Amino acid sequence: MDERIPAYLQQRLLEYYGQEMAGRIEQGYRAERPVTLRVNTLTGTREEVCSVLQQAGIAWEPVSWYGDALILPDVSESEIAMLPVYQEGKVYLQNLSAMIPPLVMMPKAQEAILDMAAAPGGKTTQMAALSGGKAQITACERDARRAERLRYNLKLQRASALVMQKDARDLDDLFRFDKILLDAPCTGSGTIELRENVPGRRMTPEWVQKTVRTQKALIAKAIRLLKKGGELVYSTCSILPEENEEVVEYAMKGGSVELVPIDDTQMNQLPQLPVRIPGTLLICPDTHYEGFYISKLRKIR
Repeated sequence: MDERIPAYLQQRLLEYYGQEMAGRIEQGYRAERPVTLRVNTLTGTREEVCSVLQQAGIAWEPVSWYGDALILPDVSESEIAMLPVYQEGKVYLQNLSAMIPPLVMMPKAQEAILDMAAAPGGKTTQMAALSGGKAQITACERDARRAERLRYNLKLQRASALVMQKDARDLDDLFRFDKILLDAPCTGSGTIELRENVPGRRMTPEWVQKTVRTQKALIAKAIRLLKKGGELVYSTCSILPEENEEVVEYAMKGGSVELVPIDDTQMNQLPQLPVRIPGTLLICPDTHYEGFYISKLRKIR
């Protein structure tokens, strides 16, 4: 495998997936993905955005599983940033994989929703749009600069959310939410880039285990904050089982939550890696997608 992949990650990929699939992952790390964006339906329409792109001579391709997503194969993000539809918050530049957790959540009007690690706001604003701007969203971000970026994106996208500059683990247990998105801090093992001018990553067993401890603390907190019958979407941009299936198994051991299988047939066309928990989704990095894990749990007591 490429020496720019951290040695510990190489070892893990070979152990979990074997030589052939690890090679497929490495090819995904080498890919230079096209620009992808999401139409912000709070401020614009797909037709409007496509018309602007056409007038600017920018080719676009649809995404079969999400009508608000577009692939722009022959343009840079900086070129899109010059367009009025970007400057007016009518589009949001976002990787396709990152659009999936809010779709799995299916936020609805009047639901109390918590985004536990919200910055920079892509999924927060998407959840607002999916609910028609009518969900009651609380967005947590403990870092001051990232929280400010989150507020900026919410304002630009005209998405309503209460921003709390706070570690979600410190929220009062008296809070209760209908739905929670925990897009957890992770190693980013699904987003390695093996291209020129992209710095290498460091990864050690100690760092991975520290990250897993944070993930487990966050998911335990999420379960406490959920209403009975409420749903939790847990996601990461990692492809390591200890950050994904093992965290979900840890959450289910307490007996308070059950798995809600992700069975949308449209998702079957995504490039996938094997999972040991059927009904969860692990996206393999490739020419269009970053590596990403998504699961859904329901509180039963």
